[in-house]
Amino acid sequence: MDNIWILANQGRSGITSGPVTKENEAGTVVSDPNVTGTTTQKPGFGNLQFVMIGLMLVVFYFLIFRGPRKKQQEHKKMVQTLSKNDRVRTIGGIIGTVVDIKDDEITLKVDESTNTKIKIASSAIGKNMSKD
Repeated sequence: MDNIWILANQGRSGITSGPVTKENEAGTVVSDPNVTGTTTQKPGFGNLQFVMIGLMLVVFYFLIFRGPRKKQQEHKKMVQTLSKNDRVRTIGGIIGTVVDIKDDEITLKVDESTNTKIKIASSAIGKNMSKD
């Protein structure tokens, strides 16, 4: 008779239990303050929780903050290296050739036959097709 299950104690409610072993480690959880029971807890378990929470925070940092910041830096570098006659695609899907670059404004030639030009913000450049 290795395991004995305590299911109820004289009609009192709120008592839950696990198996009782030979060492009498019941692991009983009692919600009634008048009833006493033994609870067992493994030593060092609290420290493991803090380590896991710390690891999760580090992973969240890399997923939430580091990834987008790295993409922003790559985009900024790509826009800074643009020069005249580079072929680019905007985030809206317009493909054109860079004619002029001023501060935060880029002029694109989108049609060769009619010499149509548009001015866009440098943040609207999606890809430099000349480099790829």
